[in-house]
Amino acid sequence: MRIKIAPSILSADFSCLDREIKKVEAAGADMLHIDVMDGHFVPNITIGPAVVKHIRKVSRLPLDVHLMIENPQDFIKDFVAAGSDMITMHIETISVPAFKLQARRLKKEKVLVGVSLNPATPLSRIKGVLSVADLVLVMSVNPGFSGQEFIPSVLPKIRELRSIFDGDISVDGGVSDKVAAKLINSGANILASGSYIFGAKDTKLAIERIRNAR
Repeated sequence: MRIKIAPSILSADFSCLDREIKKVEAAGADMLHIDVMDGHFVPNITIGPAVVKHIRKVSRLPLDVHLMIENPQDFIKDFVAAGSDMITMHIETISVPAFKLQARRLKKEKVLVGVSLNPATPLSRIKGVLSVADLVLVMSVNPGFSGQEFIPSVLPKIRELRSIFDGDISVDGGVSDKVAAKLINSGANILASGSYIFGAKDTKLAIERIRNAR
């Protein structure tokens, strides 16, 4: 599977977000990873649909909107209206039946559906939704803040997931050139990376290093 790179805008300079987005787009990014946090499910607050709407205006890249929030079903409609191409929900915040319902609604809107799980959450929690998910996002840090260190114990989870899931497997948290090869060799094909990409002196080189790691 082609390796795709999804810069996480949580690490971008929001005082010039349009330029930051255009920079990673020109450097070869495949999509943008947008972390939405509510201060309840995770101990931080980030952005809402209004920011996603403006990101949509400045980039043609697919927008993967990662809802790290409680009751995600209450906000999905607004994020779709803002221009999201994919909505990723945490299995810790929504039941299997509710996830499937939202997945059916999103597919009618031609929006892709992702399911995410925290490092300590077992794969058994998401097996009931894999049939309707386009993507599984494996968190490799405890969610809430950028710049955290990668948790290597998620690698066996990624390998097991790849053995039962043919769709996209994304990894978010501490992704750099030091761990990219392990993630790719374990079965991940989308690497969401924030501080490694946005903090790099050479953005294109940073993206190429993680994309081509083996």
